Amino acid sequence: MKNELNLTMLVDFYEFTMMNGFLAEGYKDKIAYYDMFFRRVPENGGFAIMAGVEQFIEYIENICFTDEDISYLRSKGIFSEEFLDYLKNFKFECDIWAIPEGTPIFPGEPIVTIRGPVMQAQFVETMLLLTINHQSLIATKANRIVRASRGRAVMEFGSRRSQGSSGAVAGARAAYIGGVDGTACTISDEMYGIPALGTMAHSWVQLFENEYDAFYAYAKNYPTDCTLLVDTYNVLKSGIPNAIKVFDDVLKPIGARPKGVRIDSGDITYLSKKCRKMLDEAGYPDCKIIASNSLDEYIISDMLLQGAKIDSFGVGERLITSKSEPVFGGVYKLAAVEDTNGNIIPKIKISENVAKITTPGFKQVHRLYSRHDSSAIADVITLHDEKIDNDKPYTIFDPEHTWKKKTVTDFYSRELLKPIFVGGKLVYENPSIEVIREYCKMEIEGLWEEVKRFENPHSYYVDLSQKLWDMKHKMLEEYQI
Repeated sequence: MKNELNLTMLVDFYEFTMMNGFLAEGYKDKIAYYDMFFRRVPENGGFAIMAGVEQFIEYIENICFTDEDISYLRSKGIFSEEFLDYLKNFKFECDIWAIPEGTPIFPGEPIVTIRGPVMQAQFVETMLLLTINHQSLIATKANRIVRASRGRAVMEFGSRRSQGSSGAVAGARAAYIGGVDGTACTISDEMYGIPALGTMAHSWVQLFENEYDAFYAYAKNYPTDCTLLVDTYNVLKSGIPNAIKVFDDVLKPIGARPKGVRIDSGDITYLSKKCRKMLDEAGYPDCKIIASNSLDEYIISDMLLQGAKIDSFGVGERLITSKSEPVFGGVYKLAAVEDTNGNIIPKIKISENVAKITTPGFKQVHRLYSRHDSSAIADVITLHDEKIDNDKPYTIFDPEHTWKKKTVTDFYSRELLKPIFVGGKLVYENPSIEVIREYCKMEIEGLWEEVKRFENPHSYYVDLSQKLWDMKHKMLEEYQI
């Protein structure tokens, strides 16, 4: 068993068999273009959120095959020595474009494009999908929960229920991009600066002789950050009365104010109303009420509709695992190759399932915004060298129902796919997580409210340019589809 985990080897085994085959067939220097995209938004939502680019960059910069890795592959008995020597001297040489983290993304559009020697472009598939799929899934789920909370703070409490340590750490990062205010995962604060938050468990209360003593000890140790868990025994008969008594006995004499009380069980909507009344009457209207216990966007929405007096939410396993739909579904497909003269030759994957037919070619994604209010109008997928003239009307049309057209005026556009690596060299500076989070918030505010509905959201327009549509359908006709 190896002592250190080399993520270079975290690939599907077929990446190695294909690479070895490409080399044997003379394709070592064949230039290929691959796209990552996804086909549907989880939970039938209106949009997803791009996340995980920083971790994919870290992976690319650290690709390295050790002697131990080479020995393992040799032991399989199917790889040539020429291929093993290639891996031993591996140097990444691809170009990579990606949509920046925090950007709302939509089905069918390339969110990452990789161009380079086919052996290398194929090899990175597994880690690309693993990284972007996971973090985009959690960022998207977190944002749904944040929007359901209607401006109230949301804390990510899911570390202990995540799928492994990397799921906890990267999940907390993605959730913060999606809009949560903090995490219970301490290492995520240490690594990324995501505020670590937390108070006590029921075991703290149980350990003491009685509930009052437990609250007293906690308030004494944390007078300026005192949040008490009030549901260990009985919220209304002992939890809140003991909390108020400790606030009076410990905090009031030193001029401190309680930060909050947390309810983790029972009919939280009902209990929150009663707690609010009791705290207000005791002179603590500023004491926040925090709710936790298997929450998600649907439960939170219902609680608030029923008048719950909740100031913030702690959300655990249903966020960090995206329990209601735990798969993002991004895929990685060949889109084009270059011939010996450097001409780009589009490639298409065809299926009887129309949703699985790919869009060929080397592409760019343009987002059109209204000059009036900077709201997002539509995305247009074009060939890489097409430009959109912001000073002229631009007609967009539905790629499947082509008679549905709209001419856009008074708009501006921007290209979403940004250069990350050029010739294997990093050319992109990762923004801070705070910058990504604020950018994400701003971009989501620019989406139509109808796109942000949880139920039956409006379908955001993702159209093909006329040139790209013509090319795709010419190829379909050639294959008699």
